Amino acid sequence: MKKLLPLAALALAAAAAFTCAVAAPNPATATFQVQIKINKACSVLAGAPSNVDFGTQDASASALAANSTFSVTCSKNTPYFIGLAPSNANTTGLGSMAALNIAPVTGNTDSVPYQLRSAAGAAGAIWGDTATGTTVGNGVAGTGNGAAKTHTVYATIPGTSANVTPDSYADTVTIHVNY
Repeated sequence: MKKLLPLAALALAAAAAFTCAVAAPNPATATFQVQIKINKACSVLAGAPSNVDFGTQDASASALAANSTFSVTCSKNTPYFIGLAPSNANTTGLGSMAALNIAPVTGNTDSVPYQLRSAAGAAGAIWGDTATGTTVGNGVAGTGNGAAKTHTVYATIPGTSANVTPDSYADTVTIHVNY
């Protein structure tokens, strides 16, 4: 039995050495992640092609209407709410075009009122600037898909409001895209 004990110990040591050599993987491996966090984003494209132009009208013209478009691009599945603000900051979309005093006209202080709308005609829904990042207010809502979406803005000039000094009139409207 004494001879058997050293032989068993030798066999056990040889098995342990063999097991250690086999246990090491070849190749050795580990993992890592590739990550990105995408923030929601929106952009708006307007400018001269988006101008709402009533054209040239006689002073006797009444109940005028015009429209134009602009585009909004928002990231996929991003809800957005558009507000329109005339330069007078009226939140109901009621603006006023000021006289440009184009020669030979000088000193003209007349103005032409207009109403922004999200639907055509004098009865179309008013498009103002009470939209926020979470509510549409009196604006227009949309959901982004990563591509440009076209929105039409309508404007009306009520009654005989064009009966002013002959001149050119203009106002600047700011588009607010809340998301």
